Amino acid sequence: MIDEHSGERRAPSDEQPEQEATAGEQTAAEQSQVDEQGEADEQSKAKRHGSFWRELPILLGVAVVVAILVRAFVLQTFYIPSPSMEHTLNVNDRVLVNKLVYDFRSPRRGEVVVFEAPRDWRTTTEGEDFIKRVIGVGGDHIVCCDDQGRISVNGQPLDEDYLFSENGLSDAPAEEPFDVTVPEGRLWVMGDHRSASGDSLEHYRQSQDLIDSTISTDAVVGRAFVVFWPFNRADWLSVPDTYDAVPD
Repeated sequence: MIDEHSGERRAPSDEQPEQEATAGEQTAAEQSQVDEQGEADEQSKAKRHGSFWRELPILLGVAVVVAILVRAFVLQTFYIPSPSMEHTLNVNDRVLVNKLVYDFRSPRRGEVVVFEAPRDWRTTTEGEDFIKRVIGVGGDHIVCCDDQGRISVNGQPLDEDYLFSENGLSDAPAEEPFDVTVPEGRLWVMGDHRSASGDSLEHYRQSQDLIDSTISTDAVVGRAFVVFWPFNRADWLSVPDTYDAVPD
């Protein structure tokens, strides 16, 4: 390379050490940045990890509170301990109960409900939850039986195809005739396995008292709306169509 002003020849390698030094400084700086970024990432990961373990008890606590609130006010599972609802519900079936629905409306005919049994219905002095089907609500006139052996509600016969049936034999809708009008604010309930159910009819036969033989709407815990266990019996507990024709 020729210096145009002095005419002296300058060695091409005179500038090379400075270039190499500059490149080396850049490489060191970049490596330092990488190292610093790596340390920052590790610190961030450690911070997140520590934050998770600190927050875990809070999250678990919130989950427990939510579960308690849901069980207390919205949904609850119940198991079936007796044959009184066979074969709609069998012994040891598990059902899901909506505890919120009756905060907005009253129980309706044909629904399967869980309720706190009246004291005279219980086998122990402790509170017991029963599960039965609502046949009539306050003001309903219930009569058994018509010429086909059916229960009638407000003059409308019920075709109760859900009644217990096994080996070709089915329960009768009632074991003896009766004629009642359900008091206001109360429910006439019966099991689907009529011959094995301690229900309104059984207690009416014993006492002839409509208060003792019905349950208060305030005693209803909720509506059973689905069988979820065992899986091979999973089913919705919908209201049978026969109740659609019952007049108020």
